[in-house]
Amino acid sequence: MDTDNQLIAENQRPSQEIDYLNERVQLLLAQLYSKKPAKMPLPPADQLSFLETQPEALKAEQETVEVPSNSRKVTGRKPLPDEMPRVEVLHDLPEEEKTCPCGAELFKIGEDPSEQLDYFPATLQALKHIRPKYACGACQGVDDEGPSVKIAPAPKQMIPKSIASPGLLAQIITAKFVDSLPFYRQEKQFKRLGFELSRTNMANWAIQLGEKLERLLYLLH
Repeated sequence: MDTDNQLIAENQRPSQEIDYLNERVQLLLAQLYSKKPAKMPLPPADQLSFLETQPEALKAEQETVEVPSNSRKVTGRKPLPDEMPRVEVLHDLPEEEKTCPCGAELFKIGEDPSEQLDYFPATLQALKHIRPKYACGACQGVDDEGPSVKIAPAPKQMIPKSIASPGLLAQIITAKFVDSLPFYRQEKQFKRLGFELSRTNMANWAIQLGEKLERLLYLLH
């Protein structure tokens, strides 16, 4: 009979363990999400023998359960970076209001500054390259085998004989391949800025730039 009772107790042990672990999970969830910490409930009488047989580490865990306190982020406006360029806009009193009712002139005692984040839309401008020409006023170049007129060499361009400056090409390529902005949308943007730049030209420029940057890509690899 003792053997039978022992077998019955061993068979009931997994069920008791599952019930106990379920209660532990429910308790921990209640302590995590409740506004007030939940108290540890007493185990049922039929589980006391099971608790007595648990390892020492589990018993120590049962004694105290610490629930971390909820930490809230402090809300507020993010300050603007110190390295950002600043434009000061003065809002001063009219001259007639700088006089006290007693007749004395008011003097400045301080300031009340506040900052806003401003945005200037993109603008187009024409880069006019000027290369002065020089000639000799005495001999007109006849006493020298060199050129009679001297001029600085033309600046090198990524795409020769193109109206696109390096800055414009960088903007077009960045908008296309970094910001995923198609050429037809960029075409509309440039039109709003006052210049009709066709998507065909932008596509041709992108192809030519890809060919020129192929050597750089090889070096990077």
